[in-house]
Amino acid sequence: MLRNLALIASTLAALSCSGTTTGNVSASGGDPSLGGQAASGGGGASSASTTHDSGGILGFGGTQTVVSGLPTGGVNATGGSPASGGTTSFGGSLGVTGGTFTATLGGSSARGGNAGTGGNATGGARTGGASATGGVTSSGSPTGGRASGGNVATGGSSVTGGFKATGGSTPGGSGGTTAIDGPAKFHCVNWADPRDNFVDGLLALSGLSSSSDTYATVQSKANDILSEFQTKLRANAVRVPINEPTVSSSWWNAYKAVIDTAVSKGMKVVIAYWAFHNGKPDDTTAFRNMWQTVVSSYQSNNLVYFDIHNEPYGYAGAWNDAAATWLSDFPNVPRGRVIVAGTGYDDDVKPVGADSRFAGCILELHIYGFWHTTWTAQQQWTTSMNSALGTYAGRTLVGEWGGPMTTGTDYNVNADGDAYRSYVRATADVAHNNGMGSCYWPGLRNGDSYSLTTLNTGGTPLTLTVTNASGLGRLQWAWQL
Repeated sequence: MLRNLALIASTLAALSCSGTTTGNVSASGGDPSLGGQAASGGGGASSASTTHDSGGILGFGGTQTVVSGLPTGGVNATGGSPASGGTTSFGGSLGVTGGTFTATLGGSSARGGNAGTGGNATGGARTGGASATGGVTSSGSPTGGRASGGNVATGGSSVTGGFKATGGSTPGGSGGTTAIDGPAKFHCVNWADPRDNFVDGLLALSGLSSSSDTYATVQSKANDILSEFQTKLRANAVRVPINEPTVSSSWWNAYKAVIDTAVSKGMKVVIAYWAFHNGKPDDTTAFRNMWQTVVSSYQSNNLVYFDIHNEPYGYAGAWNDAAATWLSDFPNVPRGRVIVAGTGYDDDVKPVGADSRFAGCILELHIYGFWHTTWTAQQQWTTSMNSALGTYAGRTLVGEWGGPMTTGTDYNVNADGDAYRSYVRATADVAHNNGMGSCYWPGLRNGDSYSLTTLNTGGTPLTLTVTNASGLGRLQWAWQL
């Protein structure tokens, strides 16, 4: 991400990036399939499913035999409470014989719930007897129930339902059964504070006001902006910052509307910590208390991911131990929803990937063109990025990458000679060729020449304008879109 030196305006036309530092210093210059997936199997770090059901699914645990139009041979039990917007599935297939319906043994399984209500039914088809109860849901938080799976029918075949996840527990969040997506599924952009996210104080994302916005106003603004991310950028995830002052203040009650609204729209959310001094927390107790508040709010929602520390350069060789301490402090957070930064400025994931303590966690890489402004060949950038990834590309999310978007650079030109064009094209190619997900820096940050959009504030709803169509094309190429 672009450093906190936003007042140093670069005079280089190729960069034009507020807040850039020189040398090997990272900068804060830098998803819509819907979020959690209804999985077909047990839990795991990721799901191959790419579909998302809205609302709940009403499943029937078994089939019934009907003679002359009247049900006989069993009692049909509903698989779970229906949710608004859901579809209906049947636990067993029905065969037609002579005008009557006859239950088919070992018929198709029923899904007892989707991302809205949680839990998959286990209702296989069965003959005779009482039908099985499908997915059982219990009332939970306002954002979705917790699924208990489904009861297996005696004498009938059954298939255990999908990924079991607890419902969301925050206002505006969506609960239910949601598969944990791996890094490849992230079509993500950063939404940043205009001052950059290295703020010693309350963070307010571009378009928000920490002094006047309420939960309701943040919710309304976030709905507009996130909808624009989805439709104009085809993003299915958003990365947002936190720090100790933001989470410990009353502003947090309103700020959470960004996360809740994104989740309600089916978007994945990366909550990332920014240290405002020296690349590490000033107070480790305050750091842990901040994360305790955040984890308590969102641990149960599989659309929310926890990025332990953005660019932890202040730890030097102690970063692995610090990240392992976080895992010990929050052992109930699924590993697949924990993001561990690469060393330094997130610029090398190999030391973290090789550490068995982070097995199952997502790794994070940052890469920026201003790190090497003399590299004008795409191959130089390709070699550098592959070196930083090592053998861990499949576990890695590119948490930040971006280039000048308001300078008129045409990123469709496939030729060496320009450092930033070569960097953007090469980074997109490496991500695409490795099937990696990424979070562009930034999707929106007022005053940042890297910003892929500008915010139009002349009326309601709020709208965004894409700043560089060719840059967006490279991003979507990186996302395999």
